[in-house]
Amino acid sequence: MTILITGATGAVGRHLVTRLVDQGERVRATSRKPQQAGLPPEVDVVFADPPEFGAEVFEGVDRMFVFPFECGVEQLITAAVAAGVERFVVFSSLAAAGELPRDVASVSYAHHRAVEQAVTSRTDNWTILRPGTFANNLLSWAWPIKAGTPIRAPYVHSAQPPIHEADIADAAAVALAEEGHRGLIYPLTGPASLTKTEQVAAIGAGIGRDLRLVEISPDEFRADVAQFLPESIIAMLLTYWQETVDVPDPVRPGTGSRTLEQWARDHRADFGAA
Repeated sequence: MTILITGATGAVGRHLVTRLVDQGERVRATSRKPQQAGLPPEVDVVFADPPEFGAEVFEGVDRMFVFPFECGVEQLITAAVAAGVERFVVFSSLAAAGELPRDVASVSYAHHRAVEQAVTSRTDNWTILRPGTFANNLLSWAWPIKAGTPIRAPYVHSAQPPIHEADIADAAAVALAEEGHRGLIYPLTGPASLTKTEQVAAIGAGIGRDLRLVEISPDEFRADVAQFLPESIIAMLLTYWQETVDVPDPVRPGTGSRTLEQWARDHRADFGAA
């Protein structure tokens, strides 16, 4: 039988596809541009443009990785269940647990809870992965690093455990390929909660450069990123960072093993390092 990977050309999806192919699984991947997907030749890449998924997408599929698309997830899962897909692994967010008031108030909570509900209301054969802070979010520092200018960040003493996208893919591969994960929810984080100062140092160590960090005010941060991020996301980030100064975001059980320094080594090219 075949495993269907939605969001296959994303950071997690690419790692997941490679893991499954290496394990000998038959994999189908969806893409808006199949000819440009750049996935391993063993993968059956098919066209899909959420919320439109043709019946051929699900032919022979028994397991599925559910990407949290902005829209169309309900239609996607309804079609998958009708086509006979039996097992679903959901790519969600730690915010969906609603552990803290900041989580419940966030746009991430509302979106990912809706994605989870789209699956859990239609089948009982599901596994939910809830990663916390993505190390890939730190690619926002790539421009100043490549330019040789200081990194500007608010709340430099706030601490989070950034997770490597490959660790999320590893967890998804296990849940898709092995038994025993039905009805379970897995929080996922990186192996260490690091302040922004420590995060900059880890990236510098990974790419072999001395990096500079300048603390800025929340208002300065808002001005820096207003043209790139909606206000709701900016507010969510600032609240998160402010609250994790005195109470660091903790490492969770079943964490990823890859350090932030290793993540930086894996992304050397993104930071302009040879």
